[in-house]
Amino acid sequence: MHDLKALRADAAAFDAALARRGLSPVGQMLITDDEERRAALAALQEAQGVRKALAKEIGQLKRQKLDTADIEARAVQLRDQISELEERANKIQARINDVLVSLPNRLDPSVPDGKSEDDNVIIHYRGEKKDFPFTPKQHFELGEALGLMDFPTAAKLSGTRFVVLRGALARLERALGQFMLDTHTGEFGYSETSVPLLVNDEAMFGTDKLPKFAEDSFRTEDGRWLIPTAEVPLTASVMGEILPVDALPIRLTALSQCFRSEAGSAGRDVRGMLRQHQFTKCELVSIVKPEDSETEHERMTQAAETVLERLGIAFRRILLCAGDTGFGAAKTFDLEAWLPGQGAWREISSCSNTRDFQARRMNARYRAENGPAFVNTLNGSGLAVGRTLIALMETYQNEDGSITVPEVLRGYMGGLTRIG
Repeated sequence: MHDLKALRADAAAFDAALARRGLSPVGQMLITDDEERRAALAALQEAQGVRKALAKEIGQLKRQKLDTADIEARAVQLRDQISELEERANKIQARINDVLVSLPNRLDPSVPDGKSEDDNVIIHYRGEKKDFPFTPKQHFELGEALGLMDFPTAAKLSGTRFVVLRGALARLERALGQFMLDTHTGEFGYSETSVPLLVNDEAMFGTDKLPKFAEDSFRTEDGRWLIPTAEVPLTASVMGEILPVDALPIRLTALSQCFRSEAGSAGRDVRGMLRQHQFTKCELVSIVKPEDSETEHERMTQAAETVLERLGIAFRRILLCAGDTGFGAAKTFDLEAWLPGQGAWREISSCSNTRDFQARRMNARYRAENGPAFVNTLNGSGLAVGRTLIALMETYQNEDGSITVPEVLRGYMGGLTRIG
């Protein structure tokens, strides 16, 4: 959500920010609408004052048993005028709100220009791509050959884009989630949280998932939403709050199931686990003072990188360009893992700073020196468990089709060193 006061102060800068995302200017239109709304409110206030004075005068005349018909007729006219002015002001406000909620966040100045992922900037590489003496297989080839990754049964139960994991692979997925939680809580100060998987409209709107991304999520018959990510309940947990300044920063993490309709992804990544309707993710959320959000963004991204480094998975950090940065983000770092079987870099984490964009939508503030001010919110994957499982399987595969368990996970696997 955007600050209309800031827009009025510099409409040209607001439109320039939209232009970086390839959007048409709306600044002057919003200012014109706002001026019309303010004029209607001023006329409304004046009419209400006159009507109040007339009511007082009518009372006095009635006590004197004098005729009040003309004045009462004028009061009725004012009542109708007040109703019309209220309706006009409300309609204009609704029109302004409809535009504001449809507009993406303003980009951080450090975000590079560009139209698509081809214009994203590589910040750094970490780890070495493994050199195989054989042709590496993709994760679904490995998993199906082991009898531990079952897509036909999942399709029978739920349709496409689901999977059933069995035995050691199911345990490996659980081990990854536990390892991520232990790392983020034990080393980076995130508080483990168990969250509802169903949320209301207000939580989805506050975290910028509504109205724009309604088709990307699943809705229940009673009007609630299956969470697309634990970012929604974690961030919305401070919705409507005025937090004491000493409560900040708040750092939360949750390992949860996530649900996405994958609308518009027909034909993309149809084989395997890369793009599922249901998946597990370890989410990171930070709620901080505005002056701390840039430092927190780097800290969060490094926390996600630490997991990949400990697992020995080669990855790179990407700074997303203007055209590829998400709706609610001011700035986003993606972490892309190297998948040897696919021979490609694939996103495994996305860490975003939304500044006060979400906070304005959900009215989340803190007690600053000069009165309540909006917090800044950040969210990131630390990591997407399914995609990490894919990267691990392809990175640690052996020529006989078995998978070596990384040493850092063996304690979570009951000492198991190899899946085969």
